[in-house]
Amino acid sequence: MQPRDVRTVADARAIVEARGLTHVKVGVFDADGILRGKYMSRAKFFSALEGGFGFCDVVLGWDSNDQLYDNTTYTGWHTAYPDAPVRVVPESCREIPFEAPGLFFLAEFAPPADTICPRGTLRRVLDRAKSMGFRVKAAVEYEFFVFDETPHSVREKGYRNLKPITPGYFGYSVLRNSVWSDFYRELLETCERMDLPIEGLHTETGPGVLEAAITVDDALNAADKAALFKTFAKIVAQRRNLMATFMAKWSPDWPGQSGHIHTSLTDLDGKPVFRDADGEGGMSKTMRHFVAGQQALLPEVLGMVAPTVNSYTRLIPGFWAPTSATWGIENRTTALRVIPGGEKSQRVEYRIAAADGNPYLALAAAIGSGLWGIEHGLEPTPAVRGNAYEQKAQRRLALPATLGEAAGRLKASKAARALYGDAFVDHFAATREWEEREARRAITDWQLARYFEII
Repeated sequence: MQPRDVRTVADARAIVEARGLTHVKVGVFDADGILRGKYMSRAKFFSALEGGFGFCDVVLGWDSNDQLYDNTTYTGWHTAYPDAPVRVVPESCREIPFEAPGLFFLAEFAPPADTICPRGTLRRVLDRAKSMGFRVKAAVEYEFFVFDETPHSVREKGYRNLKPITPGYFGYSVLRNSVWSDFYRELLETCERMDLPIEGLHTETGPGVLEAAITVDDALNAADKAALFKTFAKIVAQRRNLMATFMAKWSPDWPGQSGHIHTSLTDLDGKPVFRDADGEGGMSKTMRHFVAGQQALLPEVLGMVAPTVNSYTRLIPGFWAPTSATWGIENRTTALRVIPGGEKSQRVEYRIAAADGNPYLALAAAIGSGLWGIEHGLEPTPAVRGNAYEQKAQRRLALPATLGEAAGRLKASKAARALYGDAFVDHFAATREWEEREARRAITDWQLARYFEII
């Protein structure tokens, strides 16, 4: 049996036994999209497969720098940080190439912690889609900078005068990817062996910046793959004494780093529902409502998509990032780009998303808001033609300018509470308010030290 053939608890036991493993690696993603985990003995893992296991819920009560929130209710000093119930996801089994024959399994928080679990939040959105008669296809593409640095060297330099692996502007460069082919090949092979298949990998415009497009899949699988890609791209780099960063913007001198999300819907039998050859841009009525919902709710759910203080340095005119909740057909200056195509390729690109986002929550925001538009029969504004930066958007479509403002909009959103639940909205909004408050205690260099490696 191969790791990606595992589907059940029995399969998981069988493959561990067949490989003679004494320990298994297990991890769960936190609110910031950081993979928290440990090695677990075989006996403990088998027990966890059957009945779950306890994971200190401090991972739900601290930030990306392991600092404890002082404004959340689910956990904190007032609860004494007990264990939270966690279940192993058997079908997530993967072999880590450089730890073969060792295995890795994803886990997710179980009730009651599932109400604030990022993966659980996305699953609830997908359950909503299913109840409406839809399945969701999704793919994520990431831009990330790679540096000739190590975790030690960046700290010794104070995150200044960092050296990218290549100089200058050189997008889609065959020269660069050929010179660095060993790194590219290891990244591609690692992703293939872990079932995180890369559809395209190329240099972007800027020193040492790459873009990776992950192959389309069902939305939950797409989120798993995106989250694991971010983690293991950094691991592959660091094992070569390099560093990859997914900060939204690491320097004012270069464009920010996107994490664009592509989504489409099918019916429960797998038939695509976004395409109508007679519609504007090939859009079906269902797709129009979906895009309208994304547009209408984007100002309210932006905190789920742009979750760090640094995120908002990317959202400025002229740097390939949207500044208001606009949409257009094949328009890369808008927040939402409708991509006409065949029945299967017709989709919408959620261009507002940056590389620093938690893919589970970014997908939950993109999909949930689209479903809201279908449920309520919403219609989008007229499509933007030409440069969206030069056109004045409606006041209601203006985006929050800071993380604190975005957290406030999320907390006040009735739609977000209906889509994601009060527990999630209250908890996540509080964590973003904390993040904004932490930033106010520091100068800009704090952003580099905090987000450079870990986001």
